[in-house]
Amino acid sequence: MASGKKYITPELAESLAESLDAAHERPPHDTLSDREFQTLVLIGSGKSLSQIAGDLSLSVKTVSVYRARVLEKLRLRHNAELTHYAIKNQLVG
Repeated sequence: MASGKKYITPELAESLAESLDAAHERPPHDTLSDREFQTLVLIGSGKSLSQIAGDLSLSVKTVSVYRARVLEKLRLRHNAELTHYAIKNQLVG
């Protein structure tokens, strides 16, 4: 009996523990596509969207879409946070 307290079955406890371990095994940037990752690294290196577009032979609009996806997947709001993330995770030199 739970005596008014919360009760978690052993199966649920194990499932929760496994999901916590899995979440900490992979950094969030591992979920990015190759182009999204390139965009993250290049923005983190201080390049503008137009410079990145030139470097990758893409349109600025396409690079902007990659940037938006990176921000969404990493739950960031703007380039400053993106740059901080890249530096903190040693993705830029």
